[in-house]
Amino acid sequence: MLLSRLVISKKQVRMTTLTHRARRTEVSKNSEKKMESEEDSNWEKSPDNEDSGDSKDIRLTLMEEVLLLGLKDKEGYTSFWNDCISSGLRGGILIELAMRGRIYLEPPTMRKKRLLDRKVLLKSDSPTGDVLLDETLKHIKATEPTETVQTWIELLTGETWNPFKLQYQLRNVRERIAKNLVEKGILTTEKQNFLLFDMTTHPVTNTTEKQRLVKKLQDSVLERWVNDPQRMDKRTLALLVLAHSSDVLENVFSSLTDDKYDVAMNRAKDLVELDPEVEGTKPSATEMIWAVLAAFNKS
Repeated sequence: MLLSRLVISKKQVRMTTLTHRARRTEVSKNSEKKMESEEDSNWEKSPDNEDSGDSKDIRLTLMEEVLLLGLKDKEGYTSFWNDCISSGLRGGILIELAMRGRIYLEPPTMRKKRLLDRKVLLKSDSPTGDVLLDETLKHIKATEPTETVQTWIELLTGETWNPFKLQYQLRNVRERIAKNLVEKGILTTEKQNFLLFDMTTHPVTNTTEKQRLVKKLQDSVLERWVNDPQRMDKRTLALLVLAHSSDVLENVFSSLTDDKYDVAMNRAKDLVELDPEVEGTKPSATEMIWAVLAAFNKS
């Protein structure tokens, strides 16, 4: 009888232990999901994403904002002379993923302190809901050995001579981003004939949203200028860096008066000419922003 009770008692202990372990595992998984959910929620609730008026429900990614800034309003296409925007959009994808808590730079070591030497690591493969972001996330997850920011920008753009790396190229990026903006009611789709060929264009229909975006960037270097990138809103800082790298910053400031234009361009120039290695090591810095800037400065 006593032996039977001891056996039952041991079974109960084992069951209790297993239950506790199962609960701890479940709590751990739920905690991870909660953190990912909170990161996406924080991105959506960021003051920089709070729009007013007609566009209050619109949420744009950094890539969508860069393309919108680069598009000619009536014509619906980017400048034929702009050969920077493709790589700029890929840099925007990396920054967006980092700001949503999906990727990060490996910690600095004695051998790898420079931003351009450190690898891009996966933090979470939880889907973001954006096709381009999720496609990039799958590539990063599947790649061994890991790659640097500069290498990823080159791979995603297709600027590689390695035939085994061509599968990482993101195709039709501008068209896919434009399609997202059409679905959000900011662009429309048209066909234009250019003598020898027809081209799909995307004229701007929601000029209010584009004007809001332009004014936000103008204010960031004029009325709200803080002369310190660490005190700037992170998404605004990222957008300024990407607009510069994508060669669309001129579009942002072209509507300003001559004196304000000079001030805005000089302040933006001072910002992007800062040393990314120095700025990236500061306590409140978003390393991926500075790593992307460093990659474009080197290229």
